[in-house]
Amino acid sequence: MTQVVRDAGEMLAGMTPELKSGQYVFCAAGDRDWTLVQPLAMFREAEGVSLILERSAAEAAGFPVEAPMALITLNVYSALDGVGLTAAVSGALAEAGIACNMVAALHHDHVFVPVERAKEAVGILLALQAKAATAP
Repeated sequence: MTQVVRDAGEMLAGMTPELKSGQYVFCAAGDRDWTLVQPLAMFREAEGVSLILERSAAEAAGFPVEAPMALITLNVYSALDGVGLTAAVSGALAEAGIACNMVAALHHDHVFVPVERAKEAVGILLALQAKAATAP
């Protein structure tokens, strides 16, 4: 069984950001049968169902495609009750003026950033990881 990490320093030191291929968009399902588009993720909000879709699937289904995002997965098994990873990651990206949307799943945290800044974002996260790995 994989060890779940709770300590903020250990989460950062082990995050190993990985840029995934493809582009993703956040969409409102509206009255559509969203189960047919096989979303990467969905969340039921007061205003309706929000979806994260691969851009090509969104386009094929006629969803509006705005603000395409790249997906960076943090490959540390972070605990759901771990404190500090999201704040450190979003803070480092915010300092560089990079918008991010964090999605926590059971095993990993995922960071969505504007496509055109994806490689820069990975560089910032790798630097943050290296700094955490060498911290006393």
